[in-house]
This record gives sequence, structure tokens and C-alpha cells, in this order.
Amino acid sequence: MTRFFLIAAFSLPTAVLANGGDNDAPPPKPAVTCEGAQVYDKKSKKCVNPQESSLQRDQLYLAVRQLAYAGRYHDAQAILDEMPENDPGRLTYMGFTHRKLGNVDLGMVFYQKAIDQDPGNILARSYMGQGLVEAGDAAGAMVQLRAIRAHGGAGTWSETSLRNALETGTTYSY
Repeated sequence: MTRFFLIAAFSLPTAVLANGGDNDAPPPKPAVTCEGAQVYDKKSKKCVNPQESSLQRDQLYLAVRQLAYAGRYHDAQAILDEMPENDPGRLTYMGFTHRKLGNVDLGMVFYQKAIDQDPGNILARSYMGQGLVEAGDAAGAMVQLRAIRAHGGAGTWSETSLRNALETGTTYSY
């Protein structure tokens, strides 16, 4: 049965990345690299603690993504700790950083909380699916891939990265 679903999924046309560069490539290298969990605040032109910065939510998530891509998961989590506890984006990235630190079960708990709050959170579904691929659970990953598509995520980085992970076994670090 699992083999049928995998064959069916891979027989579909390959989608192009369609999210305008939002998440389809590694995050841009920061202009200034800060130490620890600090972020560069363009307004003050210095590295500051996240709660002291003038950065908006999306800019803080970009900093988290840059730190995660650099393998600085604990620093990324320190920034996430300054965000609202039940924010779906925070939950998604807490799941990602925990999974990358080897705390797979805890990562899955965070992904599930993010999905419970927003079933259309295709990024959480993609990361969860990639974790399932890493764990050898292709059927579980296919459930997430179908949910991504059902929530309008066909052609997005979230869908493409999970599909690629299912095809190759290789997951992403951003």
C-alpha cells in the first residue's frame, strides 16, 4: 500500500518553486554576524538581544532561519524564546531546531502543536514530513505531503522539499 502511494506521488508532474524566493533557497547571509542569540538591528546599527531590537516578527524569523542554517540551533531557540509561546511560527521553528539537535520526539510535539493551531501550516507539515522521512516513515511523510497539497501548497517550497525528501531521502537544513 505504501509503495502504491509513493509511486502515485512521484508520478505527478514536478512542481516548480512558486513562493517568490521566500523559502526556496538557503537564507541570505546576514550583513553582520552577531554573537550568540543576538540579532542585527539596522535601526540602531548594532547587535542587540531580540527583545531589544526594532525587528518585526518576519525579520526575527529570518534571523532564526539564518542561525539554523548555520547550525546554531541553540542560538535560534534563544530568539524563539522571546516570541509568543503559542505562535504557530515559533512552534514550527522550535520543532525544526529540536529535530536538528536530535530531539526528534520533542520536535514532532512542536510540529503537531503548530498544526493543531493552524492545519494550513504547510511549513510545519513539510518539516514534520522530512523528520518522518529521516525516521523511515514514508507513509507518515506522504500523509503530510497530501495535506500540504490539500491546503493549497502545491508548487511551494514546503511541498517541493518534502517531495524531494521522499524521492531522495535527503532533507533540508533551512
